[in-house]
Amino acid sequence: MLYNSLQFLLFYIIITITYWYLPNKHRYLLLLIGSCYFYMVFVPSYILIIGFTIVIDYIAGICIEKAANKPLRKLLLIISLVSNIGVLVFFKYFNFFNGALDHLLHLSGHHTPFPFVTMLLPIGLSFHTFQAMSYTIEVYRGNHKAEKHFGIYSLYVMFYPQLVAGPIERPQNILWQFHKNHDFDFEKLKSGLMQMAFGLFKKVVIADRLAGIIDKAYADPKSQNGFTFFIISLLYSFQIYCDFSGYTDIGIGAAKTMGIKLVENFNVPYLSRSIGEFWSRWHMSLSTWFRDYLYIPLGGNRVGTARRCFNIMVVFLISGLWHGANWTFMIWGLFHGVLLMIENAKNSIFKKMRLVIRSNPFIRLTQTISIFLLVSFAWIFFRSPDLHTASVVFAEIFSKSFFGKFNFALVSGNMLCFTALLIVVLLVKERFMLVIPTANTRLFFLSISLLLMTCYIFGVFDNKEFIYFQF
Repeated sequence: MLYNSLQFLLFYIIITITYWYLPNKHRYLLLLIGSCYFYMVFVPSYILIIGFTIVIDYIAGICIEKAANKPLRKLLLIISLVSNIGVLVFFKYFNFFNGALDHLLHLSGHHTPFPFVTMLLPIGLSFHTFQAMSYTIEVYRGNHKAEKHFGIYSLYVMFYPQLVAGPIERPQNILWQFHKNHDFDFEKLKSGLMQMAFGLFKKVVIADRLAGIIDKAYADPKSQNGFTFFIISLLYSFQIYCDFSGYTDIGIGAAKTMGIKLVENFNVPYLSRSIGEFWSRWHMSLSTWFRDYLYIPLGGNRVGTARRCFNIMVVFLISGLWHGANWTFMIWGLFHGVLLMIENAKNSIFKKMRLVIRSNPFIRLTQTISIFLLVSFAWIFFRSPDLHTASVVFAEIFSKSFFGKFNFALVSGNMLCFTALLIVVLLVKERFMLVIPTANTRLFFLSISLLLMTCYIFGVFDNKEFIYFQF
């Protein structure tokens, strides 16, 4: 079930109204049944997969807490983690690894003995797998008690507002809220609905509009010049941000209308002045997950320079693979890892200059623009269907064709102007919400967003006579 569908709108209204009419002790059951239905709309039989991991982790959590010695607790944790990772690897990465093995064996004239499997990827698999693993890890570390209520634990994994696109929650933040008695709060309802509206605006009006332009360019990359791909790469940065953060905003807002607070997942990442800062603002729940459960256990910053670089590359390699089973995602992750290592080396060399840089607004602006361009170039790997396409795009950007004209066959001049207007509204809204997070500010930008959404729906800017200058 897609958030930007009439089916979800009807589902949300029924669940939310019923939620507030039910007694507190029965609300978890409504949310669990609703979340199961939400999940089963895609492929009903896949409920068995998530059900399998829920049962394993529920039992593992209780047994870990009761285990008398550390080796047994560690063994139970390993069983839980292997079960979760095993399901994730089979459904998401089996064909990828099998294909890599086949290419390797082909060099010696052989082929993989394992058949390729045709199957749909269960929705939100990467998200709820990581959330389930965070539960057993936190119980193992003694940071959270095992959840004895099977229904509440099942809801922790399946809660529909964060099932598809995060944020990836920790048990400390969410489990107690399912036990708490929530009283109706009109301010939370209004705030949640506003966040959902902003999320829908980002997803439907900006991300989906940009997707149509970008898909045309990548469908025939050899027909585009360097300047066109440069603009397309910048536009894709906003497409993926609006797509991902828009979906997350809808989920966070939906939870908020029921009195449940989820962690924020994005914090205007394109205003970052370093790669490290970017990753502290982008998909924050995933970044902190990798930091707490992979980077720090590997040694984090407490080791020598060489080992620290190794830790960074491992984290970003796995982060890339987490996003998709393709070599392009792995290179995207490694690219960010290399950038972060260069940044760390630069910071250690020029420590004394950092105070001067922080106080110079021109340098700060230059840093923000530079990081945005680097991140945008990295997104080329992320968007490309294969390495060949990525190489074509980079070859065009760094060739003489960069000085060509934009290919307006991809989009009309009016549409490009409207798209630029949408992005400006987005940037101003995100920035102002940080500085002046008042109800009036939210209402103002909500009104602007709804106006632009109406223009988009009724095709106002499709009219060639609407804008007086033509391209």
